[in-house]
Amino acid sequence: MNKKFLLSLSLLTISLISPESRAVTSLKDCDNVRANESQLSRCLDSMIDSLDKELQTWINHHTFNLEEKALINGRYSALKMFKRSQSNFISFRENDCRWRYLAISPEKGAGNAFKQCFVDLTKARINQLSTNTEVKI
Repeated sequence: MNKKFLLSLSLLTISLISPESRAVTSLKDCDNVRANESQLSRCLDSMIDSLDKELQTWINHHTFNLEEKALINGRYSALKMFKRSQSNFISFRENDCRWRYLAISPEKGAGNAFKQCFVDLTKARINQLSTNTEVKI
């Protein structure tokens, strides 16, 4: 496929993540169901799904840009390091949220504490990747 077309498609996908769709990924959206543990769990699951899709869009965007630059300059180290940083983030997110879960369990709410942590860290990663859209090499 044409690389310029793929870049345009990547940027279009990112632009389609409107403020309205981000509003769905706010913990405040789940405040009205906090009293009901199972409804809160489903709300957080929905947010995690939405955030994971948005995160993957940003990962694809940066991966594409770094692949393009590597093809031009022959240096693949930035791409390799970006992939490693993303893998490390996934491990960190899981471990950081897991200890929070274990600290609360077997008490009620441990699962939702894990999910809220997961949401917070994913949003932070998205923010980090979205504010650094043009990597200079």
